Amino acid sequence: MTAQPFSDHFAPVAGAYADFRPTYPAALFDRLAAQAPARGLAWDCACGSGQASVDLAERFDRVAATDASAKQLQGALPHPRIDYREAPAEASGLADASVDLITVAQALHWFDRPRFYAEARRVLKPGGLLAVWSYGVQTVEGEAVDALVQHFYREVVGPYWPPERVLVEQGYRTLDFPFAELAPPAFEMTAHWPLPRLLGYFRSWSATGRYVQAHGDDPVAGLAEALAPLWSEPESVRQVTWPLALRVGGRQP
Repeated sequence: MTAQPFSDHFAPVAGAYADFRPTYPAALFDRLAAQAPARGLAWDCACGSGQASVDLAERFDRVAATDASAKQLQGALPHPRIDYREAPAEASGLADASVDLITVAQALHWFDRPRFYAEARRVLKPGGLLAVWSYGVQTVEGEAVDALVQHFYREVVGPYWPPERVLVEQGYRTLDFPFAELAPPAFEMTAHWPLPRLLGYFRSWSATGRYVQAHGDDPVAGLAEALAPLWSEPESVRQVTWPLALRVGGRQP
């Protein structure tokens, strides 16, 4: 695969991304920290605004959190053990054999993967781990509500998803992963959100940002109007669930 120029799909929605993205389960980070050879340094690659970085910082002495998007890093969550830096996934600037755990949350599909995998092998310690995960299409409690959400995802903003999105929907199962793979337990992400929080999440999607750029109007406004009669009160909560697909592997000799 040849190197591709970095395309910042999230720059138009960086503020919403920082404010409205869901959080990952604590059990995921507990498991990865327990499997890592030590808890000295974790590299959160393509960290965005630091959703995973802060969880790692609760379990590792230091976290190198890098992202190629300066706008994403502007909204990063500060923490005394996190060093945020602008850097592409394929050129971290980290020392050889220095990292106990590399995490890539919802971003591997954007990378030049052969170059990233080479970089991961370079910086991982012997026995160090690479963990990559993605979360697929959410479901929202309530059949009628979920039907509107699925229509919005697939039909309204569906044409504006970058082609790499299909890799997320497939749970990264079709991607090459040249590491000694482990069999992790199953995880899922859940949240209980009021309607404004859910709508903010939809506005954080790259496809929503691309729709706005193409049409000049907010597609979430129409969805909000359709959902309002089905939501008992705007501040009442409904469960939102995402399947989380995880692949974990160790550096091969």
